[in-house]
Amino acid sequence: MNVAFFLIPKSEVICLRHNATMRQALERMEYHRYSAVPLIDAEGKYAGTITEGDLLWKLKNTPGISFENSQKIRLTAIEQRVYNTPVSINVEIEDLISQAVDQNFIPVVDDQQVFIGIVRRQEIIEFCGR
Repeated sequence: MNVAFFLIPKSEVICLRHNATMRQALERMEYHRYSAVPLIDAEGKYAGTITEGDLLWKLKNTPGISFENSQKIRLTAIEQRVYNTPVSINVEIEDLISQAVDQNFIPVVDDQQVFIGIVRRQEIIEFCGR
């Protein structure tokens, strides 16, 4: 079965611009209760995934950072320890099972590598349980 059937479209996905601030990431992740969100560049292409862990390591390893001044730090300055490898909209859902072991979601891109949405681990597990 094609991954498009399981796609959560970009319009329904909480994501951030890759040059957003650390504070914006913290606030958005807290509000939506997510531990990771996809990053999108200016051309709409998938630029990586920022996680709570990435933000915590930056906080720990950078003297003087507080929540109040975290708006000065761009996500481009934060090392991403996880890279959720994107897949083409044309792949089959069975091809995502091994990725779902290590990722909460799998980014999906079109033929021009533009981010079009995600497939969550939950949908993959439900598919396997049928």
